[in-house]
Amino acid sequence: MGNIIPAPVSISASGDSFMVQADTKIFYSPNVVDVRAVGQHLVERLKPATGFLLSVSPSDSSAPNTILLTTKGAESSLGDEGYLLKVSGDRIVIVANTAAGLFYGVQTIRQMLPADIENTVIRPGPWRVATGTIRDEPRFAWRGAMLDVARSFFTVDNVKRYLDLMAYYKLNRFHIHLADDQGWRIEIKSWPKLALRGGDNSVSGGNKGFYTQKDFGDIVAYAQSRFITVVPEIDMPGHVNAALSCYPELNANDTAPAPYSGIEVGFSSLAIHKEITYKFVDDVVKELAAMTPGPYLHIGGDEAQKTSETDYIRFMERAYDIVASHGKRAVGWGEIAKIKQASNVVAQHWIYDNDSLAKMAADKGAKLVMSPANKVYLDMKYKESTALGQDWAGLVEVCDSYSWDPADFVKGVPETSILGVEAPLWSETLRSMRDVEYMAFPRLAGIAEIGWSPGHERNWKEYKLRLAAHGARWTSMGVNFYRSKQVPW
Repeated sequence: MGNIIPAPVSISASGDSFMVQADTKIFYSPNVVDVRAVGQHLVERLKPATGFLLSVSPSDSSAPNTILLTTKGAESSLGDEGYLLKVSGDRIVIVANTAAGLFYGVQTIRQMLPADIENTVIRPGPWRVATGTIRDEPRFAWRGAMLDVARSFFTVDNVKRYLDLMAYYKLNRFHIHLADDQGWRIEIKSWPKLALRGGDNSVSGGNKGFYTQKDFGDIVAYAQSRFITVVPEIDMPGHVNAALSCYPELNANDTAPAPYSGIEVGFSSLAIHKEITYKFVDDVVKELAAMTPGPYLHIGGDEAQKTSETDYIRFMERAYDIVASHGKRAVGWGEIAKIKQASNVVAQHWIYDNDSLAKMAADKGAKLVMSPANKVYLDMKYKESTALGQDWAGLVEVCDSYSWDPADFVKGVPETSILGVEAPLWSETLRSMRDVEYMAFPRLAGIAEIGWSPGHERNWKEYKLRLAAHGARWTSMGVNFYRSKQVPW
Protein backbone atom coordinates (compact mmCIF):
# COMPACT_ATOMS: atom_id res chain seq x y z
CA MET A 1 0.00 0.00 0.00
CA GLY A 2 2.89 2.36 0.64
CA ASN A 3 4.17 2.50 -2.95
CA ILE A 4 1.10 3.71 -4.84
CA ILE A 5 1.55 6.54 -7.39
CA PRO A 6 -0.24 8.93 -7.40
CA ALA A 7 -0.43 8.91 -3.59
CA PRO A 8 -4.04 8.37 -2.43
CA VAL A 9 -5.82 10.87 -0.20
CA SER A 10 -5.84 8.40 2.71
CA ILE A 11 -4.59 4.87 3.42
CA SER A 12 -5.38 2.68 6.40
CA ALA A 13 -3.56 -0.66 6.35
CA SER A 14 -4.71 -3.64 8.44
CA GLY A 15 -1.77 -6.01 8.10
CA ASP A 16 -3.27 -8.98 6.24
CA SER A 17 -3.66 -9.85 2.55
CA PHE A 18 -6.15 -11.01 -0.07
CA MET A 19 -4.96 -13.68 -2.49
CA VAL A 20 -5.96 -13.48 -6.16
CA GLN A 21 -6.36 -17.09 -7.32
CA ALA A 22 -7.45 -18.95 -10.44
CA ASP A 23 -10.99 -19.29 -9.07
CA THR A 24 -11.36 -15.67 -7.88
CA LYS A 25 -14.51 -14.15 -9.33
CA ILE A 26 -15.03 -10.55 -10.44
CA PHE A 27 -18.52 -9.15 -9.90
CA TYR A 28 -19.83 -5.82 -11.11
CA SER A 29 -22.94 -3.81 -10.34
CA PRO A 30 -25.08 -2.45 -11.88
CA ASN A 31 -25.22 -4.47 -15.08
CA VAL A 32 -24.20 -1.72 -17.50
CA VAL A 33 -21.66 -1.75 -20.31
CA ASP A 34 -19.10 0.71 -18.94
CA VAL A 35 -18.97 -0.92 -15.49
CA ARG A 36 -18.62 -4.37 -17.03
CA ALA A 37 -15.82 -3.03 -19.23
CA VAL A 38 -13.84 -2.03 -16.14
CA GLY A 39 -14.12 -5.58 -14.82
CA GLN A 40 -12.99 -6.95 -18.16
CA HIS A 41 -10.06 -4.53 -18.16
CA LEU A 42 -8.94 -5.98 -14.82
CA VAL A 43 -9.18 -9.51 -16.24
CA GLU A 44 -7.06 -8.51 -19.24
CA ARG A 45 -4.41 -6.89 -17.04
CA LEU A 46 -4.15 -9.92 -14.72
CA LYS A 47 -4.17 -12.72 -17.30
CA PRO A 48 -0.68 -12.44 -18.93
CA ALA A 49 1.32 -12.81 -15.71
CA THR A 50 -1.03 -15.06 -13.73
CA GLY A 51 -2.40 -17.23 -16.52
CA PHE A 52 -5.81 -16.84 -14.86
CA LEU A 53 -8.87 -16.19 -17.03
CA LEU A 54 -11.12 -14.82 -14.29
CA SER A 55 -14.88 -14.76 -14.73
CA VAL A 56 -16.73 -11.43 -14.85
CA SER A 57 -20.41 -11.48 -13.86
CA PRO A 58 -23.13 -8.99 -12.90
CA SER A 59 -23.83 -9.49 -9.20
CA ASP A 60 -23.95 -7.78 -5.80
CA SER A 61 -22.68 -10.94 -4.13
CA SER A 62 -20.64 -10.66 -0.95
CA ALA A 63 -19.23 -14.15 -1.37
CA PRO A 64 -15.59 -14.79 -0.37
CA ASN A 65 -12.77 -14.90 -2.92
CA THR A 66 -14.39 -12.15 -4.99
CA ILE A 67 -13.63 -8.68 -6.33
CA LEU A 68 -16.68 -6.41 -6.51
CA LEU A 69 -16.84 -3.24 -8.62
CA THR A 70 -19.93 -1.20 -7.83
CA THR A 71 -21.41 2.26 -8.19
CA LYS A 72 -24.13 1.48 -5.66
CA GLY A 73 -23.89 3.31 -2.35
CA ALA A 74 -20.99 5.56 -3.35
CA GLU A 75 -20.63 8.83 -1.45
CA SER A 76 -21.27 11.96 -3.50
CA SER A 77 -18.11 13.50 -1.99
CA LEU A 78 -16.03 11.09 -4.10
CA GLY A 79 -17.04 13.08 -7.18
CA ASP A 80 -16.81 11.71 -10.71
CA GLU A 81 -13.34 10.18 -10.45
CA GLY A 82 -12.89 9.24 -6.81
CA TYR A 83 -13.21 5.76 -5.33
CA LEU A 84 -13.28 3.87 -2.04
CA LEU A 85 -11.25 0.66 -1.99
CA LYS A 86 -11.69 -1.89 0.80
CA VAL A 87 -9.52 -5.00 0.90
CA SER A 88 -10.15 -7.76 3.45
CA GLY A 89 -8.75 -11.25 3.71
CA ASP A 90 -11.57 -12.73 1.64
CA ARG A 91 -12.70 -9.99 -0.80
CA ILE A 92 -11.98 -6.69 -2.48
CA VAL A 93 -14.63 -4.01 -2.97
CA ILE A 94 -14.27 -0.84 -5.07
CA VAL A 95 -17.08 1.69 -4.74
CA ALA A 96 -17.33 4.78 -6.95
CA ASN A 97 -19.94 7.07 -8.46
CA THR A 98 -18.84 6.33 -12.01
CA ALA A 99 -17.09 3.74 -14.10
CA ALA A 100 -14.12 6.13 -14.27
CA GLY A 101 -13.76 6.00 -10.50
CA LEU A 102 -13.89 2.20 -10.59
CA PHE A 103 -11.23 2.21 -13.32
CA TYR A 104 -8.89 4.30 -11.17
CA GLY A 105 -9.50 1.94 -8.28
CA VAL A 106 -8.46 -0.94 -10.54
CA GLN A 107 -5.18 0.85 -11.35
CA THR A 108 -4.54 1.07 -7.62
CA ILE A 109 -5.15 -2.67 -7.23
CA ARG A 110 -2.63 -3.31 -10.01
CA GLN A 111 -0.03 -1.31 -8.08
CA MET A 112 -0.80 -3.18 -4.85
CA LEU A 113 0.01 -6.51 -6.48
CA PRO A 114 3.64 -7.65 -6.88
CA ALA A 115 5.57 -5.96 -9.72
CA ASP A 116 5.60 -9.23 -11.66
CA ILE A 117 1.86 -8.75 -12.32
CA GLU A 118 2.85 -6.42 -15.19
CA ASN A 119 4.86 -9.12 -16.94
CA THR A 120 3.74 -10.43 -20.32
CA VAL A 121 4.65 -14.04 -19.52
CA ILE A 122 3.30 -16.27 -16.74
CA ARG A 123 5.05 -15.80 -13.41
CA PRO A 124 4.77 -17.97 -10.28
CA GLY A 125 3.11 -15.48 -7.91
CA PRO A 126 1.67 -15.56 -5.26
CA TRP A 127 -0.64 -12.64 -6.07
CA ARG A 128 -1.27 -10.94 -2.76
CA VAL A 129 -3.02 -7.60 -2.18
CA ALA A 130 -2.48 -5.90 1.19
CA THR A 131 -5.62 -5.43 3.27
CA GLY A 132 -6.94 -2.07 4.39
CA THR A 133 -8.95 0.89 3.16
CA ILE A 134 -8.05 3.56 0.60
CA ARG A 135 -10.11 6.67 -0.02
CA ASP A 136 -9.08 8.64 -3.05
CA GLU A 137 -10.08 11.42 -5.42
CA PRO A 138 -8.10 13.77 -7.68
CA ARG A 139 -7.01 17.29 -6.86
CA PHE A 140 -7.31 18.58 -10.44
CA ALA A 141 -9.75 17.74 -13.25
CA TRP A 142 -7.12 17.99 -16.03
CA ARG A 143 -4.22 15.58 -15.70
CA GLY A 144 -2.61 15.33 -19.08
CA ALA A 145 0.25 14.35 -21.32
CA MET A 146 0.98 15.60 -24.83
CA LEU A 147 2.73 13.72 -27.61
CA ASP A 148 4.11 15.58 -30.63
CA VAL A 149 3.56 13.35 -33.67
CA ALA A 150 4.07 16.21 -36.16
CA ARG A 151 7.86 16.42 -36.10
CA SER A 152 8.31 12.67 -35.85
CA PHE A 153 5.37 10.35 -36.46
CA PHE A 154 4.27 7.57 -34.10
CA THR A 155 1.98 4.74 -35.14
CA VAL A 156 -1.44 3.92 -33.74
CA ASP A 157 0.09 1.06 -31.72
CA ASN A 158 2.75 3.45 -30.35
CA VAL A 159 0.03 5.85 -29.22
CA LYS A 160 -1.95 3.04 -27.59
CA ARG A 161 1.17 2.03 -25.66
CA TYR A 162 1.50 5.60 -24.39
CA LEU A 163 -2.19 5.71 -23.45
CA ASP A 164 -1.78 2.50 -21.43
CA LEU A 165 1.12 4.01 -19.50
CA MET A 166 -0.85 7.21 -18.91
CA ALA A 167 -3.87 5.28 -17.63
CA TYR A 168 -1.72 3.37 -15.15
CA TYR A 169 -1.02 6.69 -13.40
CA LYS A 170 -4.61 8.00 -13.63
CA LEU A 171 -3.92 10.62 -16.31
CA ASN A 172 -7.08 11.60 -18.17
CA ARG A 173 -6.20 14.01 -21.02
CA PHE A 174 -4.22 13.05 -24.11
CA HIS A 175 -3.17 16.11 -26.11
CA ILE A 176 -1.94 15.04 -29.54
CA HIS A 177 0.01 17.63 -31.56
CA LEU A 178 -1.06 16.75 -35.11
CA ALA A 179 0.43 19.46 -37.31
CA ASP A 180 3.50 21.67 -37.38
CA ASP A 181 6.10 23.03 -39.77
CA GLN A 182 7.58 19.59 -40.38
CA GLY A 183 4.51 17.40 -40.91
CA TRP A 184 0.72 17.09 -41.07
CA ARG A 185 -0.55 13.87 -39.47
CA ILE A 186 -4.35 13.74 -39.80
CA GLU A 187 -6.46 13.02 -42.88
CA ILE A 188 -8.69 15.97 -43.82
CA LYS A 189 -10.89 14.81 -46.68
CA SER A 190 -11.74 18.30 -47.92
CA TRP A 191 -8.01 19.15 -48.14
CA PRO A 192 -6.44 15.78 -49.06
CA LYS A 193 -2.91 16.99 -49.82
CA LEU A 194 -2.40 17.88 -46.14
CA ALA A 195 -1.96 14.25 -45.15
CA LEU A 196 -0.83 12.76 -48.46
CA ARG A 197 1.92 15.31 -49.02
CA GLY A 198 2.32 16.87 -45.57
CA GLY A 199 2.49 13.41 -44.01
CA ASP A 200 5.45 12.54 -46.20
CA ASN A 201 7.87 14.73 -44.28
CA SER A 202 9.33 14.98 -40.79
CA VAL A 203 12.10 16.56 -38.80
CA SER A 204 15.45 15.39 -40.13
CA GLY A 205 15.75 11.68 -39.40
CA GLY A 206 12.23 11.46 -37.99
CA ASN A 207 9.35 9.16 -38.89
CA LYS A 208 6.87 9.98 -41.66
CA GLY A 209 3.22 9.09 -41.94
CA PHE A 210 -0.32 10.15 -41.05
CA TYR A 211 -3.48 8.86 -39.43
CA THR A 212 -6.51 8.15 -41.57
CA GLN A 213 -9.75 9.25 -39.99
CA LYS A 214 -10.37 5.58 -39.19
CA ASP A 215 -6.97 5.40 -37.45
CA PHE A 216 -7.78 8.47 -35.42
CA GLY A 217 -11.15 7.01 -34.45
CA ASP A 218 -9.32 3.91 -33.24
CA ILE A 219 -7.07 6.07 -31.04
CA VAL A 220 -10.04 7.99 -29.65
CA ALA A 221 -11.97 4.80 -28.84
CA TYR A 222 -8.95 3.24 -27.15
CA ALA A 223 -8.46 6.36 -25.06
CA GLN A 224 -12.14 6.42 -24.11
CA SER A 225 -11.90 2.82 -22.90
CA ARG A 226 -9.27 4.09 -20.45
CA PHE A 227 -11.27 7.21 -19.49
CA ILE A 228 -8.86 9.48 -21.32
CA THR A 229 -10.18 12.44 -23.32
CA VAL A 230 -8.32 13.13 -26.56
CA VAL A 231 -7.47 16.78 -27.20
CA PRO A 232 -6.31 17.16 -30.84
CA GLU A 233 -4.17 20.14 -31.80
CA ILE A 234 -3.74 21.92 -35.10
CA ASP A 235 -1.24 24.69 -34.37
CA MET A 236 -1.97 28.04 -36.07
CA PRO A 237 -1.45 30.71 -37.35
CA GLY A 238 2.26 29.86 -37.03
CA HIS A 239 3.89 26.42 -37.16
CA VAL A 240 2.15 25.84 -40.51
CA ASN A 241 4.90 25.25 -43.09
CA ALA A 242 3.60 21.73 -43.75
CA ALA A 243 0.18 23.12 -44.68
CA LEU A 244 1.63 25.96 -46.76
CA SER A 245 3.82 23.54 -48.71
CA CYS A 246 0.68 21.61 -49.69
CA TYR A 247 -1.60 24.55 -50.47
CA PRO A 248 0.20 27.74 -51.59
CA GLU A 249 -3.05 29.75 -51.53
CA LEU A 250 -2.81 29.69 -47.74
CA ASN A 251 0.42 31.69 -47.95
CA ALA A 252 0.36 35.48 -48.26
CA ASN A 253 2.53 35.35 -51.41
CA ASP A 254 0.67 32.41 -53.02
CA THR A 255 3.90 30.45 -53.14
CA ALA A 256 4.42 26.99 -51.68
CA PRO A 257 7.51 26.86 -49.49
CA ALA A 258 9.70 23.78 -49.58
CA PRO A 259 9.01 21.08 -46.99
CA TYR A 260 10.91 21.80 -43.78
CA SER A 261 12.97 19.33 -41.75
CA GLY A 262 14.70 21.63 -39.26
CA ILE A 263 13.87 22.49 -35.66
CA GLU A 264 13.76 26.29 -35.70
CA VAL A 265 10.38 27.93 -35.01
CA GLY A 266 8.50 31.14 -35.70
CA PHE A 267 9.08 31.53 -39.44
CA SER A 268 5.72 30.50 -40.95
CA SER A 269 2.24 32.02 -40.95
CA LEU A 270 -1.13 31.51 -42.56
CA ALA A 271 -2.35 34.41 -44.72
CA ILE A 272 -4.33 36.36 -42.15
CA HIS A 273 -6.13 38.63 -44.66
CA LYS A 274 -7.36 35.95 -47.08
CA GLU A 275 -10.83 34.46 -46.72
CA ILE A 276 -9.53 31.14 -48.06
CA THR A 277 -7.58 30.87 -44.82
CA TYR A 278 -10.76 30.85 -42.76
CA LYS A 279 -12.45 28.37 -45.08
CA PHE A 280 -9.41 26.16 -44.50
CA VAL A 281 -9.66 26.58 -40.73
CA ASP A 282 -13.40 25.90 -40.78
CA ASP A 283 -13.04 22.76 -42.91
CA VAL A 284 -10.22 21.37 -40.76
CA VAL A 285 -12.00 22.14 -37.49
CA LYS A 286 -15.29 20.74 -38.79
CA GLU A 287 -13.75 17.38 -39.72
CA LEU A 288 -11.60 17.17 -36.61
CA ALA A 289 -14.54 18.05 -34.35
CA ALA A 290 -16.66 15.36 -36.00
CA MET A 291 -14.13 12.66 -35.16
CA THR A 292 -13.40 13.92 -31.63
CA PRO A 293 -16.15 13.23 -29.06
CA GLY A 294 -14.37 15.14 -26.28
CA PRO A 295 -15.27 18.77 -25.64
CA TYR A 296 -11.87 20.30 -26.47
CA LEU A 297 -10.00 21.31 -29.61
CA HIS A 298 -6.54 22.85 -29.35
CA ILE A 299 -5.73 25.63 -31.84
CA GLY A 300 -2.13 26.29 -30.80
CA GLY A 301 -1.38 30.00 -31.10
CA ASP A 302 2.23 29.91 -29.87
CA GLU A 303 5.36 31.44 -31.36
CA ALA A 304 3.54 33.29 -34.19
CA GLN A 305 6.55 35.50 -34.75
CA LYS A 306 5.77 36.22 -38.42
CA THR A 307 2.32 37.55 -37.52
CA SER A 308 1.81 41.05 -36.16
CA GLU A 309 0.09 41.43 -32.80
CA THR A 310 -3.01 42.93 -34.46
CA ASP A 311 -3.19 40.19 -37.08
CA TYR A 312 -2.57 37.49 -34.47
CA ILE A 313 -5.49 38.63 -32.35
CA ARG A 314 -7.73 39.01 -35.41
CA PHE A 315 -6.92 35.48 -36.56
CA MET A 316 -7.21 33.78 -33.18
CA GLU A 317 -10.55 35.45 -32.45
CA ARG A 318 -11.96 34.15 -35.73
CA ALA A 319 -10.44 30.73 -35.10
CA TYR A 320 -12.05 30.70 -31.65
CA ASP A 321 -15.45 31.47 -33.17
CA ILE A 322 -15.02 28.67 -35.71
CA VAL A 323 -14.18 26.18 -32.95
CA ALA A 324 -17.23 27.30 -30.94
CA SER A 325 -19.47 27.01 -34.02
CA HIS A 326 -18.59 23.31 -34.18
CA GLY A 327 -19.47 22.72 -30.55
CA LYS A 328 -15.98 22.60 -29.06
CA ARG A 329 -14.15 24.57 -26.39
CA ALA A 330 -10.95 26.14 -27.64
CA VAL A 331 -7.64 25.35 -25.97
CA GLY A 332 -4.53 27.34 -26.83
CA TRP A 333 -1.00 27.94 -25.67
CA GLY A 334 -0.56 30.84 -23.24
CA GLU A 335 -0.64 33.50 -25.96
CA ILE A 336 -4.36 32.84 -26.48
CA ALA A 337 -4.97 35.00 -23.39
CA LYS A 338 -4.80 38.04 -25.69
CA ILE A 339 -8.14 37.44 -27.43
CA LYS A 340 -11.44 39.01 -26.38
CA GLN A 341 -13.08 35.59 -25.84
CA ALA A 342 -10.36 34.49 -23.40
CA SER A 343 -12.82 33.95 -20.55
CA ASN A 344 -14.13 30.87 -22.38
CA VAL A 345 -10.82 29.26 -23.36
CA VAL A 346 -8.41 26.88 -21.70
CA ALA A 347 -4.98 28.57 -21.73
CA GLN A 348 -1.92 26.33 -21.51
CA HIS A 349 0.83 28.12 -19.58
CA TRP A 350 4.23 27.11 -20.93
CA ILE A 351 6.43 30.23 -20.91
CA TYR A 352 8.24 29.54 -17.65
CA ASP A 353 10.15 32.83 -17.43
CA ASN A 354 7.24 35.24 -18.08
CA ASP A 355 4.05 35.12 -16.02
CA SER A 356 2.22 37.99 -17.72
CA LEU A 357 0.12 35.88 -20.09
CA ALA A 358 -0.92 33.47 -17.33
CA LYS A 359 -2.00 36.42 -15.17
CA MET A 360 -3.85 37.96 -18.11
CA ALA A 361 -5.70 34.70 -18.76
CA ALA A 362 -6.69 34.30 -15.10
CA ASP A 363 -7.76 37.95 -14.86
CA LYS A 364 -10.04 37.45 -17.87
CA GLY A 365 -11.63 34.40 -16.28
CA ALA A 366 -9.89 31.71 -18.34
CA LYS A 367 -9.00 28.33 -16.90
CA LEU A 368 -5.32 27.42 -17.04
CA VAL A 369 -3.48 24.17 -17.62
CA MET A 370 -0.02 24.45 -16.11
CA SER A 371 2.79 23.21 -18.38
CA PRO A 372 5.87 25.26 -17.45
CA ALA A 373 8.64 24.17 -19.79
CA ASN A 374 11.34 24.15 -17.10
CA LYS A 375 9.34 21.66 -15.03
CA VAL A 376 7.15 19.45 -17.22
CA TYR A 377 8.47 19.53 -20.80
CA LEU A 378 9.49 15.91 -21.06
CA ASP A 379 11.80 16.60 -24.00
CA MET A 380 14.17 18.58 -21.80
CA LYS A 381 17.39 16.70 -21.06
CA TYR A 382 17.85 15.20 -17.60
CA LYS A 383 21.50 16.23 -17.56
CA GLU A 384 24.03 17.59 -20.04
CA SER A 385 25.07 14.13 -21.21
CA THR A 386 21.51 12.93 -21.96
CA ALA A 387 21.63 11.75 -25.59
CA LEU A 388 18.04 12.75 -26.39
CA GLY A 389 16.14 15.98 -25.94
CA GLN A 390 16.96 19.67 -25.77
CA ASP A 391 17.99 22.08 -23.03
CA TRP A 392 16.59 25.52 -23.99
CA ALA A 393 14.41 25.54 -20.85
CA GLY A 394 17.17 24.04 -18.73
CA LEU A 395 18.10 20.59 -17.49
CA VAL A 396 15.15 18.91 -15.75
CA GLU A 397 16.06 16.07 -13.41
CA VAL A 398 13.39 13.90 -11.77
CA CYS A 399 13.38 15.96 -8.58
CA ASP A 400 12.98 19.19 -10.58
CA SER A 401 9.91 17.93 -12.40
CA TYR A 402 8.29 16.82 -9.13
CA SER A 403 9.20 19.65 -6.74
CA TRP A 404 6.77 22.41 -7.69
CA ASP A 405 3.10 23.15 -7.18
CA PRO A 406 0.64 24.47 -9.78
CA ALA A 407 -1.18 26.61 -7.21
CA ASP A 408 1.80 28.80 -6.35
CA PHE A 409 3.89 28.63 -9.52
CA VAL A 410 2.55 31.92 -10.89
CA LYS A 411 1.94 34.64 -8.33
CA GLY A 412 -1.47 36.20 -8.76
CA VAL A 413 -3.03 33.09 -10.34
CA PRO A 414 -5.24 31.41 -7.72
CA GLU A 415 -5.83 27.66 -7.58
CA THR A 416 -9.47 28.27 -8.56
CA SER A 417 -8.20 29.39 -11.99
CA ILE A 418 -6.18 26.21 -12.52
CA LEU A 419 -7.83 23.35 -14.36
CA GLY A 420 -4.84 21.09 -13.99
CA VAL A 421 -1.42 20.08 -15.30
CA GLU A 422 -0.03 18.62 -18.51
CA ALA A 423 3.36 17.27 -19.56
CA PRO A 424 4.22 17.91 -23.23
CA LEU A 425 6.72 15.72 -25.06
CA TRP A 426 8.10 17.27 -28.25
CA SER A 427 9.65 14.89 -30.75
CA GLU A 428 12.54 16.73 -32.44
CA THR A 429 14.99 14.08 -31.20
CA LEU A 430 12.67 11.09 -30.80
CA ARG A 431 12.57 8.18 -33.23
CA SER A 432 11.02 5.25 -31.36
CA MET A 433 8.76 4.38 -28.46
CA ARG A 434 11.88 3.51 -26.48
CA ASP A 435 12.90 7.15 -26.92
CA VAL A 436 9.46 8.33 -25.82
CA GLU A 437 9.51 6.12 -22.74
CA TYR A 438 13.03 7.18 -21.75
CA MET A 439 12.13 10.87 -21.78
CA ALA A 440 8.72 10.37 -20.14
CA PHE A 441 9.73 8.06 -17.31
CA PRO A 442 10.25 8.56 -14.42
CA ARG A 443 9.07 12.18 -14.79
CA LEU A 444 5.54 11.50 -16.04
CA ALA A 445 4.69 9.52 -12.89
CA GLY A 446 5.59 12.51 -10.72
CA ILE A 447 3.56 14.91 -12.84
CA ALA A 448 0.60 12.54 -12.54
CA GLU A 449 0.97 12.77 -8.77
CA ILE A 450 1.07 16.57 -8.93
CA GLY A 451 -2.25 16.45 -10.77
CA TRP A 452 -3.92 13.89 -8.52
CA SER A 453 -2.61 13.96 -4.96
CA PRO A 454 -3.19 16.61 -2.25
CA GLY A 455 -0.52 19.28 -2.61
CA HIS A 456 0.28 19.61 1.09
CA GLU A 457 1.04 15.88 1.35
CA ARG A 458 3.80 15.78 -1.25
CA ASN A 459 7.52 15.81 -0.53
CA TRP A 460 10.45 14.56 -2.57
CA LYS A 461 12.19 12.53 0.14
CA GLU A 462 9.12 10.35 0.64
CA TYR A 463 8.13 10.25 -3.04
CA LYS A 464 11.50 9.05 -4.35
CA LEU A 465 11.19 5.90 -2.21
CA ARG A 466 7.79 5.10 -3.72
CA LEU A 467 9.14 5.92 -7.16
CA ALA A 468 12.04 3.52 -6.69
CA ALA A 469 9.60 0.65 -6.24
CA HIS A 470 8.13 1.39 -9.68
CA GLY A 471 11.42 0.60 -11.38
CA ALA A 472 10.63 -3.11 -11.05
CA ARG A 473 7.15 -2.49 -12.47
CA TRP A 474 8.54 -0.67 -15.50
CA THR A 475 11.02 -3.49 -16.01
CA SER A 476 8.13 -5.97 -16.02
CA MET A 477 6.26 -3.75 -18.49
CA GLY A 478 9.29 -3.44 -20.74
CA VAL A 479 9.45 0.33 -20.24
CA ASN A 480 12.76 1.93 -21.19
CA PHE A 481 13.17 4.39 -18.30
CA TYR A 482 15.93 6.72 -17.11
CA ARG A 483 17.60 5.40 -13.96
CA SER A 484 18.21 8.71 -12.23
CA LYS A 485 20.87 8.70 -9.53
CA GLN A 486 18.47 10.80 -7.45
CA VAL A 487 16.29 7.70 -6.95
CA PRO A 488 17.33 4.63 -4.90
CA TRP A 489 16.20 2.01 -7.42
